[in-house]
Amino acid sequence: MESTGQNPLQANHTTLMDFILVGFSDVPNLRGLLFGVFLIIYVIILMGNILIIIITKVNPSLQTPMYFFLGNFSSLEICYVSVTVPRLLTDLCRQNRNISFLACATQMYFFLIFGASECFILTAMAYDRYVAICNPLLYPLIMNNRLCIQLATGCWITGVPVHIGFTYLIFSLHFCGSNKLDHFFCDIPPVLKLACGDTFMIEMLVYEVAVLVVTIPFLLILASYVKIISTILKLPSAAGRAKAFSTCSSHLMVVALFFGSGIITYLRPKSSHSTGMDKFLSLFYTIVTPMFNPIIYCLRNKEVMVALKKSLPKWIVL
Repeated sequence: MESTGQNPLQANHTTLMDFILVGFSDVPNLRGLLFGVFLIIYVIILMGNILIIIITKVNPSLQTPMYFFLGNFSSLEICYVSVTVPRLLTDLCRQNRNISFLACATQMYFFLIFGASECFILTAMAYDRYVAICNPLLYPLIMNNRLCIQLATGCWITGVPVHIGFTYLIFSLHFCGSNKLDHFFCDIPPVLKLACGDTFMIEMLVYEVAVLVVTIPFLLILASYVKIISTILKLPSAAGRAKAFSTCSSHLMVVALFFGSGIITYLRPKSSHSTGMDKFLSLFYTIVTPMFNPIIYCLRNKEVMVALKKSLPKWIVL
């Protein structure tokens, strides 16, 4: 047999062509139950967000910047969950859970892109509330149609070049030994665990990107709401304060759920990572939080509820 001149480690670098997503194969008795639960949640997410998109487009009372951004956020939510959940449902029904490097890199890329876009759109929504409450007289002038479209476009595309390079760097690493990815999708921490050699620079880059995409938007949102709450408390009437708080409370709840789980996942020290905790947190920010978002925005928003009560009977008749 002709020698290739490679040591075993180098051979592994060249022959490792795919990963195996372990997912929930370690609990075979629960796979049927998990499939049913995740399928129901996925349908709720799709139906809830599609309903929000439709109602914000067709109802004249919701043709405002706030609901323009909410419609964009719902569109992102559908894209965001559809990157991971269909694959998860498929893997729960089959034995072969192999995923090629290209498919894994593609899944990671789109997951990061849509996740970053959600961070940015939530920041834009906070800015909209800041202008509406702190500068109400200038609100129609500042939040004009052109600025709203520019902000939304920026939110969708800003992370594209960053995450192309970022994903390329991760999958340029050498992978050797086991190809079992102990996760249900190609997230950054479990992929880096399978990399050979020193991954310190990549891990530092992960923290830097997380700071830019997650921490800075989160701090901007917090700063906006400090100013918003300060302004609300100065309002003379209790009714005015209640109305102002009601328009912000649903957004604050979504921000807390989404950013909280993201910060814990990507900014905590590597030494504190564990497979079980990583999977739990990933389930939280990939499935649970997106399920709550349309519920929060519908049930806690009086304008959306009024619009739904007016529109649903007409749609049912049709």
